[in-house]
Amino acid sequence: MKKLVGIGIGPGDMELITLKAYKLIKSCETVFIPESKGESLAGKIANEYIKDKKIIELSFPMGAKNKERYVEAAQIINQTLKDNETGVFLTLGDPMTYSTYAYLMKELIDIHVQTETIPGITSYNAAAALLGIPITLKDESFYLADGNIDEKLLNSVASVCILKVCKNKEEIIDKLERNGFAYTYVKRCTQEDQAVLYKKEEMLADKDYMSLIFARRA
Repeated sequence: MKKLVGIGIGPGDMELITLKAYKLIKSCETVFIPESKGESLAGKIANEYIKDKKIIELSFPMGAKNKERYVEAAQIINQTLKDNETGVFLTLGDPMTYSTYAYLMKELIDIHVQTETIPGITSYNAAAALLGIPITLKDESFYLADGNIDEKLLNSVASVCILKVCKNKEEIIDKLERNGFAYTYVKRCTQEDQAVLYKKEEMLADKDYMSLIFARRA
């Protein structure tokens, strides 16, 4: 039976790829990587590990409705892999956290391609470590959001991380301030061009898609 392993390769630092993920990448023949606008950050991060592999790029434009692309990508994977062959699909962060892979996995299961998932370090885990700020402590709750936040939920949590904040940062920051949160902006976490911003005006001026805001109650 054909098999695809979804592998989380972390937020950017190639040394944050887990040992299990590394071994699977090195043992397989075919590597599938997501690309958008002709670039693959996942491929760039894992470049040293996949140089000798057969590499298949699958296109998933950021922000696009990709239902048909997931179906098409699943068919490409099915047609590429030989019977009893195992391939890997590399994804940023963790495969089960706001990931293209989660949608692709469903389509693969529907056409009877076996799947397995190897977890990875998320950007918010890495950002918390970078900032030296706990994600949660005893008896606390944590809120992870994608691009926006529900202000009602803020009342019940001690910390929050908002991913992909490039579109509506001002609205997000206003909600955090109204609800008593201290916040920090991190872009390209663990990558070569990583930056941490503390001033509101600098956060609002930055346009990087690979950005997040991490906040805790002041």
